[in-house]
Amino acid sequence: MIRLSRVTLREINLALIEPFQTSAGVVDKRRIVLVELANADGIEAWSECVAEALPTYSSETVDTCWLALTEWLVPDALGRAFPTPQSARAALDRNVRGHRMAKAAIEMGIWAMAASQRGLPLAALLAGESAHADKPGTGPRDVVETGIALGIQQTPAAIATRSQKAMAEGYRRIKLKIEPGRDVEFVKAATRAINGRASLSVDANCSYTLDNQAHVRALEELDSLGLAMIEQPLHHDDLVHHAELQRRLTTPICLDESISSEADVEAMLTLRSARVVNIKPGRVGGFAQAIAIHDRCAGAGVPVWCGGMYESGIGRAYNVALASLPNFSEPGDLSPSARYWARDVVTPPWMMDENGMVRVPLDKPGLGVDIDAGLIDDLTVRRVSFDV
Repeated sequence: MIRLSRVTLREINLALIEPFQTSAGVVDKRRIVLVELANADGIEAWSECVAEALPTYSSETVDTCWLALTEWLVPDALGRAFPTPQSARAALDRNVRGHRMAKAAIEMGIWAMAASQRGLPLAALLAGESAHADKPGTGPRDVVETGIALGIQQTPAAIATRSQKAMAEGYRRIKLKIEPGRDVEFVKAATRAINGRASLSVDANCSYTLDNQAHVRALEELDSLGLAMIEQPLHHDDLVHHAELQRRLTTPICLDESISSEADVEAMLTLRSARVVNIKPGRVGGFAQAIAIHDRCAGAGVPVWCGGMYESGIGRAYNVALASLPNFSEPGDLSPSARYWARDVVTPPWMMDENGMVRVPLDKPGLGVDIDAGLIDDLTVRRVSFDV
């Protein structure tokens, strides 16, 4: 049983080591909402809201999530008894429609609190809730494969250099952000640079349309380059045209923004819109829905992987735990802390070994990392607390 007695929200500003460019624009710092939860027994858990500052990736933003959390979600959750972490999702959905990223910040924190309460690593708790947990060898893995997402560069030569560097560092998959006009020649340069020594994929972030023949020609050329997948080429809510495009392409389409629920997966499977799914737990509303999507995809033979949202080390802890489930068979966007931050808000910082693997912390209950509360205090720009 989890009963929240205190919830504290903080917004921190965390500067990226280098700017990151996608088709939606350039990000050079992250406004991040952190959530600290506590119960009457003194068990605490930290979680993270993955919303961005602007509504480019999602309709949710830092400010809409702050509003939803302070006005509706936290007051409703405070003092409420959650018999299991799975019950949190239904409770949060009861009076508030949508706002998945805001809900996930509370829901995932409740999962972490439950793991600490039961003396379990978070990954072990998640594995026990998956429909595949009773199959041999499907407990949480102790390491997960790591990929890197490279932002849009100014020239093909620049992306070739960045791709070679990523391959030398040991990343198991290199994903290139693309947009119309900076796609085919850039990907060809990267393909020549890595020469088949690492998996290569691209992410369009909804920037193409089948109504534009130049876009169609570019996608067809990309299809000839032996990519592992083409991620989210078309509009975020357009499963029909993704199905049309997938019929034309040999390369698997991966859906990200289009998949927010298990119902979306059912529609994708019915229409045959894609062959791979990127699961971001914050995007889908938390772990209950993420596990349901994982299990449905596993049953349909659709591989999944865990995407990233420039999370701090707190959010990364949740992603690493999720990625330890058995059907996460593609390398995730789980780069080490040093890829993004001069100093992360957790200790130890997330690390990657020379083989491109990140260790899943299975040796202690909860998240498996310690929170640098002093650094968080220094970075905090607004704060509010709620008590029973």
